[in-house]
Amino acid sequence: MSKVAIHGHQITENSIDSVRTFLERLKKENKEIYVSSILKDKNQTLSFEEFPEYQPRQDMESFEFIASLGGDGTLLETITHVGKSELPIMGINTGRLGFLATISKDNLHEALDLYFQDEYDFDVRTLLQFHSDDQLFAGKNFALNEFSIIRKDTSSMIVVKCYLDGEYLNTYWADGLMVATPTGSTGYSLSCGGPIIMPHTKNFIITPVSPHNLNVRPLIISEDSKLTFKIESRNQSFLVSLDSRSESIDHSKTLSVSKADFSAKLIRIKGISFLDTLRTKLSWGFDKRN
Repeated sequence: MSKVAIHGHQITENSIDSVRTFLERLKKENKEIYVSSILKDKNQTLSFEEFPEYQPRQDMESFEFIASLGGDGTLLETITHVGKSELPIMGINTGRLGFLATISKDNLHEALDLYFQDEYDFDVRTLLQFHSDDQLFAGKNFALNEFSIIRKDTSSMIVVKCYLDGEYLNTYWADGLMVATPTGSTGYSLSCGGPIIMPHTKNFIITPVSPHNLNVRPLIISEDSKLTFKIESRNQSFLVSLDSRSESIDHSKTLSVSKADFSAKLIRIKGISFLDTLRTKLSWGFDKRN
């Protein structure tokens, strides 16, 4: 009997039937189910008490895959549970269509049929790894979408000196600065004017957040690059974030990011296309003039 892990938050009323369907199918396929403590603690209408808990980043290699029940934010959190194990992640979207959690409630039956018929492959995504003088993020110093430096508790801008592979690149006067992966190009970076990059393009994007110099634009660099940052801020501290996780850090610290030596492995069911998701999410081709 193989094991499957499940992570999520509170299951909404309109998602209960889909989640029950998923659990029943796993039992039918003779899978041993483990759940996260968050999923167990936050749900009463749909109880998960019968299932044992798994410990994030411990013994993950013993599972067949981990399912993320929720949206893209839940899937980003699931990646922190998987860590360096590269355990395959099945993203089941219980809300609106996501770029990462691509199995919807409407196509859940079909997607599970295809998975258990081995009609799937793995979508391997690059991760960013963060380094600093301090031990931040409790060992979860990696991100699928982006690393960000953001001003804190003040309306004053911050000044970020950026070095590319040890060579001075630019000084950014801005509300913040981020480095996004191709996966993250459709997230925070896009909302700040960054370009969309296909998921397997081997690049990173440097995107300023509300720059005070209008001639500063997003820059695409190789994923093999190492970026180093030195920050100036009037209140002597600022925020650094990895996806949705953030911590305060002193301005005297030197920070750097580079490509992680492990990846995120997403389960991609055949017939579900990133381009289809992109067109739908961004309403391409839906202009009523067409």
